[in-house]
Amino acid sequence: MFRGATSLNLDAKGRLVIPARHRDALFTQSAGQLVLTAHPHRCLLLYPQPAWEPIQAKLMSLSSFDRQSSALQRLLVGHAEDMNLDAAGRLLVSPVLRDFAALDKQVMLVGQGSHFELWNPDALRQHMDKLIGDEPVDLPAELDGFSL
Repeated sequence: MFRGATSLNLDAKGRLVIPARHRDALFTQSAGQLVLTAHPHRCLLLYPQPAWEPIQAKLMSLSSFDRQSSALQRLLVGHAEDMNLDAAGRLLVSPVLRDFAALDKQVMLVGQGSHFELWNPDALRQHMDKLIGDEPVDLPAELDGFSL
């Protein structure tokens, strides 16, 4: 279970070091084999490869003739890159994905249970400000009656 938010630095080559507390779990779950892809919110998604495979299969089972389905396939599967953590726990983020998510020197790694999101810190702040702002939040029907 991946949770928590961590500020990380990208080096000059576009590599980031996965925190040790997550690194062991990633090696256990996937032998360090990961998938990094784009998300419609302009962040990146980082999955252990075994957790990504059923998502990709479901996306690819959708009709490519449906405009929204094919757009999601193009974004999520079309931008997916297979990654391997190196011995130092580093991950190389390609220029294409760095550009998509506007990642520069600072990156926020946000745990989402089965995977992580990688955010530009300013974009994450804006996204969170919208979520917790003064305007009411429209919760999905599945969360009707949900309480914390």
